[in-house]
Amino acid sequence: MAVSSTVLSSPAMFRRCPTMATELRSRRWKVKCQLSPVKPSKYSSRISTDVQLHESPQALFDEYLEEKPRVFEAMFPDKPKSHRLNEEEWRIQMSPINFLFLTARPVVDMRIRCKSNGRDYPSDIPLDITKVLELNMIKWELQGLDRVMEPSDFTLGVRGALYPDRGGRHTRLKGRLEMNISFVLPSVLALVPEDVSRNVANAVLTGLVDNMKHKVIESLLADYSRFKNERNKTRS
Repeated sequence: MAVSSTVLSSPAMFRRCPTMATELRSRRWKVKCQLSPVKPSKYSSRISTDVQLHESPQALFDEYLEEKPRVFEAMFPDKPKSHRLNEEEWRIQMSPINFLFLTARPVVDMRIRCKSNGRDYPSDIPLDITKVLELNMIKWELQGLDRVMEPSDFTLGVRGALYPDRGGRHTRLKGRLEMNISFVLPSVLALVPEDVSRNVANAVLTGLVDNMKHKVIESLLADYSRFKNERNKTRS
């Protein structure tokens, strides 16, 4: 049924028909939302690692990867900020994310799985690799932004893989780590230029991923050296 402009602009009609007025306002709001949807900003960062791995025949890196609790503690050594949920999952309080004048503290549930014989390998890993350690974030919580953002306004993704590659003369430790974020800016940041928010978001992501890479690789290699020494002592 058509509604004339007279009806739409008549205060008397609104007073007589409050239900109609409410419905019309609701329709206007829905139309407005449909015409000008808010698109989330999306950013991603990916880095890879490729370093020489000094393996020992008495303590292969494959055997080390099988000890998932030990591997996790080596990758995330800050014990007060992490704890084990079950055989494959851990909860980690990550480093704070500073975006302009807002600070968020991500808390993520990470799943660590050890895969072998080419079964269910990520698509970019050769099937002849003997063992792959796969990391996937399965749940997250963003603390600190409760008052300015809805949970649905922000998504976070973290995944990675690590494996020994024995295809050349020397064994190489290879891997990659990806982090993705998608968010709708809160109203307090609505006037921030897009190029400024993009540069800040990319800098934040790159810093987080690069920091995780160096900490994980250095800590993991150091613990693998201890693992080799323990095995050699046991078998000597």
